[in-house]
Amino acid sequence: MSFKIAIIGAGSVGFTKKLFTDILCVPEFADVEFALTDISEHNLQMIKAILDKVVQSNKLPTKVTATTDRRKALEGARYIMSCVRVGGLEAYADDIRIPLKYGIDQCVGDTICAGGILYGQRNIPVILDFCKDIREVAAPGAKFLNYANPMAMNTWAAIEYGRVDTVGLCHGVQHGAEQIAEVLGAKSVKELDYICSGINHQTWFVDLKLNGRQIGKDELIAAFEAHPVYSQQEKLRIDVLKRFGVYSTESNGHLSEYLPWYRKRPEEITRWIDMSNWIHGETGGYLRHSTETRNWFETEFPQFLASAEKPIDPAMRSNEHASHILEALETGRVYRGHFNVKNNGVIANLPTDAIIESPGFVDRFGINMVSGITIPEACAATCISSINVQRMSVHAAISGDIDLLKLAVLHDPLVGAVSTPEEVWQMVDEMVVAQARWLPQYAHAVPGAKERLASAKVKTREWAGAARRNIRSIEELRAEKEALKRAV
Repeated sequence: MSFKIAIIGAGSVGFTKKLFTDILCVPEFADVEFALTDISEHNLQMIKAILDKVVQSNKLPTKVTATTDRRKALEGARYIMSCVRVGGLEAYADDIRIPLKYGIDQCVGDTICAGGILYGQRNIPVILDFCKDIREVAAPGAKFLNYANPMAMNTWAAIEYGRVDTVGLCHGVQHGAEQIAEVLGAKSVKELDYICSGINHQTWFVDLKLNGRQIGKDELIAAFEAHPVYSQQEKLRIDVLKRFGVYSTESNGHLSEYLPWYRKRPEEITRWIDMSNWIHGETGGYLRHSTETRNWFETEFPQFLASAEKPIDPAMRSNEHASHILEALETGRVYRGHFNVKNNGVIANLPTDAIIESPGFVDRFGINMVSGITIPEACAATCISSINVQRMSVHAAISGDIDLLKLAVLHDPLVGAVSTPEEVWQMVDEMVVAQARWLPQYAHAVPGAKERLASAKVKTREWAGAARRNIRSIEELRAEKEALKRAV
């Protein structure tokens, strides 16, 4: 069978290669066309060279094109995948560093919190541009698969305002299941059956069975506390498991941002996190990781090309949902996964308009969600707090209403736990001014924000956070990248 797949943000080299080889593990997909698009011509040419080598080495008829003209890439596409980060690391640095001046200590800052909300403000106008192009030039009924964060906000905007058939995809559920299988002594995650439900990055294992045997709270707690690594790296998640009765899919560091009890006091933060890896709660951990590894694909380009010569091995197909969804839709082979869609009653005790992450089955008829799920009340309460923030954030991004944006940030659980309204108003002004080039919907509000900042009364502080390693400056990284370009 032959159809076209467009990948927006294809310059994310490693992830694009994974999606590409996963899809080509499906025998029926050998004839598909991949249209790669990105704002970086340099990155596009690198990934195209790698994918061309995969095609040649495996003697496939697959067609690969690359263009910075997004609309051209989307022409006639049946599936569109997005993994974009609007503003790149330069804007992301502001998402972490500016809130830190106001005492808001984030590990990742890409979902909610001050950083995630501003990230959404940058992404949503661009997501709507994607949707406009999809409606106008993609194949009729094209499906948009969003991998970009903030997942719930981007997917919400694409469905409600972009009017495109959209599903949000993440791998947090799979990673959580792998952890649980390991602590329970399973030989493979395939021995584990589970129902995970909630919202993206706050999804909960509400039912667990190992080889058909029900796994209860006490057994799971004991298994995690006995594990030599996870007992140290996942202290916060284990504490939540004890109190809520269910395990969260999300990493220790991510989860700490959504449950403000663990990050609102600097002296408490180090009690719950582990510094062996950024994902366990380091202040600005993902920013540091991203800046320090941003050019890895350039320095390792020869190794990427060499690995592209290897035969595609279906046994090495990843657990990313995209290829499995496409296989089910096109061949009818049923696939079960966890997907981000509008609730519409799927989870009974969450708002109907929310973007939820929950189990579903895919076949030729589409994505069919399992309905009638009720999650524990404590889980619902934390999810609803985030949903209210997400809803306001989406509406602010659409309207360009800076007052609504400030209210959204104020209602964020972690922000509200550590900041006063005056601090939030000034912080948002500072972030909007700093990121103005990526926030066209707030252009009318920038002059007023600058005026208010000129007479700012709230004192900020230069603070490295409760747990932080050094982060090189954006200027240093930019110079390093230019040197690498000349060398490659």
